Amino acid sequence: MALMRSIATVGGWTMVSRVLGFARDAMMAGVLGAGPAAEAFVVAFRLPNLFRRLFAEGALNAALVPIYAKRLERDGKESAIRFGGEAAVLLVLTMLVLTVLAMAFMPFVILVLAPGFGADADTFALAVALSTITFPYLTFMALSALLSGMLNTVDRFGAAAAAPLLLNIVLIIAMGLSLSDLLPTLPAFALAWGVFIGGVLQFGLIAWDCHRAGILVHLPRPRLSPDIISLLRRMGPGVLSAGVSQINTVVSTMLASLLPAGAIAHLYYADRVAQLPLGVIGVAISVALLPLLSRQLSAKDMTGASESLNRALEIGLLFTLPATAALIAMPMPVVDILFQRGAFSPEDAQITAAITAAMAIGLPSVVLAKILSPAFFARGDTRTPLILAAISMAANVLLAVLLMQAMGSVGIALAASLAAWINAGMMAAILSQRGHLPLDARFRRRLPRLLLAAITMGLALYAGVQFIPQLVEGTLVLRIAALAGLVLIGAILYFTLAQVLGGTDLRDVKRALTRRRRLTE
Repeated sequence: MALMRSIATVGGWTMVSRVLGFARDAMMAGVLGAGPAAEAFVVAFRLPNLFRRLFAEGALNAALVPIYAKRLERDGKESAIRFGGEAAVLLVLTMLVLTVLAMAFMPFVILVLAPGFGADADTFALAVALSTITFPYLTFMALSALLSGMLNTVDRFGAAAAAPLLLNIVLIIAMGLSLSDLLPTLPAFALAWGVFIGGVLQFGLIAWDCHRAGILVHLPRPRLSPDIISLLRRMGPGVLSAGVSQINTVVSTMLASLLPAGAIAHLYYADRVAQLPLGVIGVAISVALLPLLSRQLSAKDMTGASESLNRALEIGLLFTLPATAALIAMPMPVVDILFQRGAFSPEDAQITAAITAAMAIGLPSVVLAKILSPAFFARGDTRTPLILAAISMAANVLLAVLLMQAMGSVGIALAASLAAWINAGMMAAILSQRGHLPLDARFRRRLPRLLLAAITMGLALYAGVQFIPQLVEGTLVLRIAALAGLVLIGAILYFTLAQVLGGTDLRDVKRALTRRRRLTE
């Protein structure tokens, strides 16, 4: 199954990147803790990522991949590459203008993103300085997103999925150098420069793979071709949709900046834990599914498109449900082992663990949304996701304001999870109403069995936490060994139950992963 192999490629590289990311964040927690320097860097790092997701990854890929796939299918490789070059020129010009404006008005931008920083002149000044260094990262990542979309369309997923490794490696090296005599500077500034250098290296790797694949674009003179006009028309709702969803991130940061010191950092560290299943599962499936659905729908293969969507949902829930159960059942041992050292206190760990559990509640819905979105985008519909994202954003803001009164930063995380469920539920309902989500008998049969297996595993892990004191006591090596053992037992229990109950057939997974990969020319 081509979809499974593509998911395995993206998910495998993402898993390696996330492991390195945990090492990076563990090092950062020990060096910066949850103090002002950590919060200033989190804001500085989040700012270019905010615009990257706004203009590049989500909106651009959603609009570009279907057009690129159709042009590749209809007119051939050279025509598709020419279109990619035209899109690249437009993207570069947009990102350069945005970067210049953002850097010129950076103090105002920081006040909007983190209004609580205005009460602390030192933290505010540090956030402005760090953001000025990190923001040019946006241009390189936007170009990387465009080239990645082109590579994905021809079933080349490896380089784009592996590229984030470079950022994590650079940041780890930067922190190490800042703590040595080789680079006598503040760790926060070393991290900021590491972000910029990491962006350049990621772009270089993806451009090199495009060259190997024979699809590296050249920048022509700007012109509004019919396909570029179509791209802009589709990107409009996509940008607004991404903008609405990113407002949730901005709102969370704004509200957290009004809470006691450390709230922004706590939310960041918890989000890093939650991003592991999201990145490995949700993003991997979404990246692999969009070009496949685009090709199938262009070829009028409705049966194939339905099969791809059902299997994507099945694969997504097969791996997301146990991750959700595990993070709800035992967030404290995970956070304790990853972050509690140096400047990161036991109190920081407790708050971060509670936030992690709240975020975990929304994991299945976020993965479902990432799987269902391509069903809209592949049909050229970027308007409907915009409307649904706006509704979920309104729900998130309302719930966050209400829940943070009693629950602090945990309430902000819980609000985001509940809003994510609202968004995924509406997407599923509309696709079903349009006949674009025909859930087959296999999926409907397996879903309740997977739920039962995940709940059973979660209860077993919760019991294990209560009766294994080595998870929170003793040396770091002992705690890691205890956690790894418990996770292994939980995984064996879950997949055994899923197989026995009929929630999955692991032989299908094995066959899909071992089958010889067909190359698409």
